[in-house]
Amino acid sequence: MAETIVALASGVGRAGVAVIRLSGSSVRFGLETIAGDVPQPRRAALRRLKDPKSGEVLDEALVLFFPGPASFTGEDVAELQVHGGRAIISGVIAALAALPGFRLAERGEFTRRAVANGRMDLTSAEGIASLVEAETSSQRRQALRQAGGALERAAMAWRQRLAALLALMEAEIDFPDEEDVPALFASVRAGAGTLLAEIRAALAGARNGERLREGAVMVIAGPPNAGKSTLLNALAQRDVAIVSPIAGTTRDTLEVHLDLGGYPVTLIDTAGLRETADMVEAIGVERAKASLDRADLVIWLEADDARAAPPVVPAPLMRVLTKQDDSQYPLPQGLLPGGFELGLSARSGAGMPALLERLEQAARAALESGETALVTRERHRRELETVTAHLATVQAADEATPVEFVAEDLRLAVRAIGRLTGRVDIDEIYDVIFREFCIGK
Repeated sequence: MAETIVALASGVGRAGVAVIRLSGSSVRFGLETIAGDVPQPRRAALRRLKDPKSGEVLDEALVLFFPGPASFTGEDVAELQVHGGRAIISGVIAALAALPGFRLAERGEFTRRAVANGRMDLTSAEGIASLVEAETSSQRRQALRQAGGALERAAMAWRQRLAALLALMEAEIDFPDEEDVPALFASVRAGAGTLLAEIRAALAGARNGERLREGAVMVIAGPPNAGKSTLLNALAQRDVAIVSPIAGTTRDTLEVHLDLGGYPVTLIDTAGLRETADMVEAIGVERAKASLDRADLVIWLEADDARAAPPVVPAPLMRVLTKQDDSQYPLPQGLLPGGFELGLSARSGAGMPALLERLEQAARAALESGETALVTRERHRRELETVTAHLATVQAADEATPVEFVAEDLRLAVRAIGRLTGRVDIDEIYDVIFREFCIGK
């Protein structure tokens, strides 16, 4: 019998209300002991919570009971909505954890039990984790699709079709003298080819899905004293970087996480790019160059129109003329000199709305497609790439290929899908074989 677990389900820290969750076979006993009785299922009831040892009242709380298997974990579950003071939370949890058969939950254990009890698959559980971690509206939309079972449904459909193909090959092994057996081989190869195309299409958007979870990377670069740190502070709306007129003040990369138009962006301030004999500054310059290689957008700043050639970088580069309040050039109404795309003063705010609009457009272009991507994690991509590798081998097989080899590739593909969803059970393949080929023969 599984132990009953208890933990704080809401955020850590003082709040108006905190939620304490219980799950396991002894939930009813726990409620009877601490709250006096078990409320009607799914109906909130106000109860006084008492310490079972001392009889002391710990709090007045709303108590909800969700009998299994129709609960989050598939077990009996209860939630106590207590006042959010730390003394109350610790007192209630300590009283419950001291009961026979109770213990504190490990990190993620409620979700792990939900997966183990078939209430959700592993990809949906990962979607819930992403939903908790989401910092922007686009990440929330992606996580909701994942938690809602978008990838699970696709994966289970693929797995069922793989199981059917494997059943055909197992039939060819078990019944080699059947008249319809020769046609099975061609049917399996055709089915493998169709599946291969579908899964490859899903993998085509994998990088976009992963990138949305991680956020776009935008790097502020340029020569020393171009206003990079001032711009970083202005975009972050707080003093992140030290600003001074001394060239080479910034000697390391500084990162700020922003929400630009609902899309996550990591903004990186870098050391001014120049040749230097200062060993520490030289390290900062090398780190700046490394940041340019992983950027989705480089914001290249210059404080005048000397038209210094910016570096060649893999990402799009936007040239911005800075310090317009100090420059001999007024804020332009039309085209800027020297190939600059924007002019601004981060200090006064002139030109900043136009820059923000451009940055939001860049973030949207880089990340928008990730919202509808089925594959959102490296783990998903790795397992599906394993599936496609085995399917490609099946599709390339010919009449000289041993049937057992084809069946093994299909079996390994099924297992990879099982690892993706967290459900690995080859027995269902043999159930298909029995139903399709053994009954009535």
